[in-house]
Amino acid sequence: MFETIRFKLNRKPTVMTVDGERKLLWVLRSDFGLTGTKYGCGEGICGACTVLINNKATRSCQLPVKEIKGKEVVTIEGLARDGRLHPLQKAFMDHDALQCGFCTPGMILSAYSLLLQKPKPTEAEILEGMNDNLCRCGAHVRIVRAIQSAAEEMKGGGKE
Repeated sequence: MFETIRFKLNRKPTVMTVDGERKLLWVLRSDFGLTGTKYGCGEGICGACTVLINNKATRSCQLPVKEIKGKEVVTIEGLARDGRLHPLQKAFMDHDALQCGFCTPGMILSAYSLLLQKPKPTEAEILEGMNDNLCRCGAHVRIVRAIQSAAEEMKGGGKE
């Protein structure tokens, strides 16, 4: 059934009429052209489809779009501001934490959500917080270093 859904997408008020059961991943990729959000396993396990919903890392491949009514959705494209990369994006580049890059958007958004909850995470907390994001390239050590570096730069969470 088609319904009108109002929400914020990357800080912009958005209204669309869509089948409410359609998965958010496909709405973002097909309707909005935001292809940074990836299709990985299609079962909400790998983390490639992670977006932020009200600043919480959420898998978009299993989420009906009707669930985002009145909420704020941020994709990897919305993390940078005014042409400046977010500290997490920059840290992933600086620490070479993105071999093939497929998992990187989901990793960065999961790390963002983690740093909002734990602005100065220990290595064990980073490993636990990122446990549900899979990287087949084996860049895990560099990913942890990038998150530690960004946490230091951000000094207190998700600020830009």
